Amino acid sequence: TPRPVKLIKRLLGDKASLVTRASTHDNAAFLARSFIAEVEKQYGGTRLGRQEISGELIDDNPDALFQRELVEKTRVRQTPPLVRIVVAVDPPVTSKSASNACGIICAGLGRDGRAYVLDDATVHRARPTIWAGKAIAVYHARAADRLVVEVNQGGEMVSTILAEIDDTVAVKPVHASRSKHLRAEPVAALYEQHRVSHVGAFPALEDEMCMFEQRSTKAGTSPDRVDALVWALHELMLTGKTAHPRVSVI
Repeated sequence: TPRPVKLIKRLLGDKASLVTRASTHDNAAFLARSFIAEVEKQYGGTRLGRQEISGELIDDNPDALFQRELVEKTRVRQTPPLVRIVVAVDPPVTSKSASNACGIICAGLGRDGRAYVLDDATVHRARPTIWAGKAIAVYHARAADRLVVEVNQGGEMVSTILAEIDDTVAVKPVHASRSKHLRAEPVAALYEQHRVSHVGAFPALEDEMCMFEQRSTKAGTSPDRVDALVWALHELMLTGKTAHPRVSVI
């Protein structure tokens, strides 16, 4: 899948480069029909579909909250000592094929005061026991301090499922009272301030980030990875702080 990084753009702009293009349908003989149907159902007719299905190089959405250039500039291979680690979960409504994915993101707070995105463990079409088990596995693998989980969809049931699998996990239920876009705005500001780094590359997460705009949540798809990322970074960097400071006019 082509992504609009500087190297690819430079190669495409080089007259000495020979560019060939192929879509997912060109490879149909080697793919299951059900896979192609699912991809078309999920991405057909969308900006992301032009990238994932047609193989087009799509520039960042200028209206998106996050820009790929900022992610690229701050990407690192390793972290400084981490003083706190959290796993954040954005549970799906159901485990049916048409439902959203379960966003699972792990991030840490460095001794330098910056946040580091460590893992994208998002799962698709998973039953509650599956995504809960995955989140708990990441929690233990990273020796995390807290598992933050949005409970808008499942209420107390979400915390109960996690406790039934492992009651030693420190779970923090959170309830979203504002829209996804409004919750994401202060997190996008952290990226603009170069206070967040991705440790390695997370293509699916980064694509979702760079397509996420205010109207994107109304198109029938939910930015589950972004939502989990937002919860993780809120917990590490913004909890207890005022996201929108009051301004007094004199």
